[in-house]
Amino acid sequence: MKIMLKTTATAMALALGATAAQAEGELVLYHWFEYIPQEILDKFSEEYDVDVTMDTFDSNEALLASLKAGAIGTYDIAFPGDYMVKIMANNGLLDTIEEGELENKDNIQEEWADPPFDPGRKHSIPYQWGSTSFMVNRDVYDGDINTTDIIFNPPEELKGKINVLDTPGETLTLASLHLGIPQCTTDRDQLKALNELVLSAKPFWASFNSDTAKEVLVSGDAAAGMIWNGFGAKAREEGANVEYAYPEQGMIVWMDNAVLLKDAPNRENALKFMDFILEPENAGAITNYARYKAGVKGVDEYLDEELKTMPEQNPPEGMKSEFIEVCDEETQKVYDQIWTNLKK
Repeated sequence: MKIMLKTTATAMALALGATAAQAEGELVLYHWFEYIPQEILDKFSEEYDVDVTMDTFDSNEALLASLKAGAIGTYDIAFPGDYMVKIMANNGLLDTIEEGELENKDNIQEEWADPPFDPGRKHSIPYQWGSTSFMVNRDVYDGDINTTDIIFNPPEELKGKINVLDTPGETLTLASLHLGIPQCTTDRDQLKALNELVLSAKPFWASFNSDTAKEVLVSGDAAAGMIWNGFGAKAREEGANVEYAYPEQGMIVWMDNAVLLKDAPNRENALKFMDFILEPENAGAITNYARYKAGVKGVDEYLDEELKTMPEQNPPEGMKSEFIEVCDEETQKVYDQIWTNLKK
């Protein structure tokens, strides 16, 4: 067996030009970066005599763009966030998992068995879930960090030293939480305020980066930055004196999922892999590596003890949190324009 890992940069070339091998004994994944332990891929490969190939992406939007540009028929399984599952289904990019095709479907925790973004789990299974907020280097700033002012109206110590995620869904949703306005608003005044907020905050930001959101905090290139909680835990464990914020305005919660893609070249092996990661021991190994939470029953006995008290996994009681919403097409065009103007 072999495991082949490609970089995000090669994924588009593969999608546009190459034809994936369809021979028996292969599986092609499209996965987030730094999010699955090599030993899990090796274990599946050895147990099922399957050669695993994996490309990576760094945002839900990059995943969608690649698939719409021609990658359907190349990959077997992708790992989108909650709102992106719904968008992909609406775009006809997902296959249906028929009743009885997954032996371990009953291992899904009740709270994730019938989510609004995929009712009845017709296209997906839960993978990992967590939150999106931001971290602050306590060697640079020792004041209150539990406010979204850190990102949008930062203190002098942090100005010009902030990294924000290069993902419109999360960055604009955090901005909406800061303003206290609904997601997918159609109110002109609210949209104008959102646009003005992010444009006025941009000079305080050093970078838009997702795939190195952890590294810039560890290296000190950023003194504060938006980050996913598990990625943030890794930054702290790697020695950065950083603290994860639970802002009073609220934070984002999300569930990443494994989806069966339309025209998967190795559909049978895709279903085997889905069953494989629904086994508690394997889901626990992924959680121990990624530092998020699994949506699988019976996983607790396989988890590292420190996960129970990890600050990035234990928000204060009553913490406000929101999933990213899917806007209608016309409203989404407005948000896309705000993001495009921001990135100029």
